[in-house]
Amino acid sequence: MSVVFAQMAPGAPQGAAGLVGFIVPMAIIFGIFYFMIIRPQKRKEKDRKKMIENTKTGDRVIFSGGIIGTVVNVKDAIITVKVSENTKMEILRGAVLQVLDKGEEPKAVEVH
Repeated sequence: MSVVFAQMAPGAPQGAAGLVGFIVPMAIIFGIFYFMIIRPQKRKEKDRKKMIENTKTGDRVIFSGGIIGTVVNVKDAIITVKVSENTKMEILRGAVLQVLDKGEEPKAVEVH
């Protein structure tokens, strides 16, 4: 019986061991979360911003609304797109979903 009382003595640092036992697994979980979810999302967004910034006149683009057209003018935040022979539209630059290469056909893209 005296062993049980010795373990529960008021001077024993049981709270510190419990705190470390909580923080270490949480740090490991956060590290896994960062490398599996946050980092790839940041990289994908960085690539998307680069694609949007590099959009130039003559590029064939797909917008998030499903519109496909050829860029005829690029301003700061607006892209003028030729959709058909006599139809031009002004669309926000952030709506660019994909830039198509020469001769590339659009493929199904999931929008989240």
